[in-house]
Amino acid sequence: MTVSDQQGTVVGGKSFAAVAINCAAKAGEWIKTKLGNYEKLDIKYSAHDLVTEVDKGSETLIRRLVLTHFPHHSFLGEEGVEPGPEASARALEEVSDAEYLWIVDPIDGTTNFVHGFPFFVVSIALAHKGEVILGVVYDPMRDELFIAEKGKGAYVHGKRMQVSGEDTLKTSLIATGFPADAGYALPLNMKGLQAMAPQVRNIRSGGSAALHMAYVAAGRLSGFWEIGLNSWDLAAGALLVQESGGTVTDTEGKTYNLSVRNVVASNGKMHQPFLDALASAEAVK
Repeated sequence: MTVSDQQGTVVGGKSFAAVAINCAAKAGEWIKTKLGNYEKLDIKYSAHDLVTEVDKGSETLIRRLVLTHFPHHSFLGEEGVEPGPEASARALEEVSDAEYLWIVDPIDGTTNFVHGFPFFVVSIALAHKGEVILGVVYDPMRDELFIAEKGKGAYVHGKRMQVSGEDTLKTSLIATGFPADAGYALPLNMKGLQAMAPQVRNIRSGGSAALHMAYVAAGRLSGFWEIGLNSWDLAAGALLVQESGGTVTDTEGKTYNLSVRNVVASNGKMHQPFLDALASAEAVK
């Protein structure tokens, strides 16, 4: 795999970026060997919210590697948190004072993984005093590693990424998801979907928020929105988009931070019409 030769911030002789890349690559390759070969499937928050022993094993692998290099850093991983939006918010609050916080989704797109649909990633972000400074999203099926360091740009295959140039909704290809929360987030997202579909070139739903964000950063999508996501779904992808020249806000247009759950990411050029269309449909919160 080819990545940017930027080394990033170094603590104790190991760069944050090098450790994140190593973690993502090792976890991703292990996940790939388990495709179609997992042993146990559990339901978490709803029938749409799945977890396997592979998710848990991937998180354990990443946690051990990170803490081997940076034992005093804090770690927030999806599988270490109880299911549901309240538990997610609580878990983030508990680590909000951490100087360095690693935020990890060991498999973003578990439902895809379970079904053998090749659209899932390992997502790793590092926040310093609440601000994301490093984001890595690794797609093991395509061996694509997306990486961004704050202030240094974002890269895939060692080439600098740049968001797409569409400046209207009607020329835009956008993506969304179908949230696991059928009581609140899913109906709201469906309102947005119904409103957006006639206004854009087309809509995609791949089933991985982190990979959708990486695709916005790479110019493959004009934008992405979804209701009811978590910090580990968004942290790495948000930095990828920002460092590629795009815009990330909540659905009301407020600046992205780690507590954002309802997200809009875009190339920046059609961001306001995107927000306006969701607002008109009363599909923002």
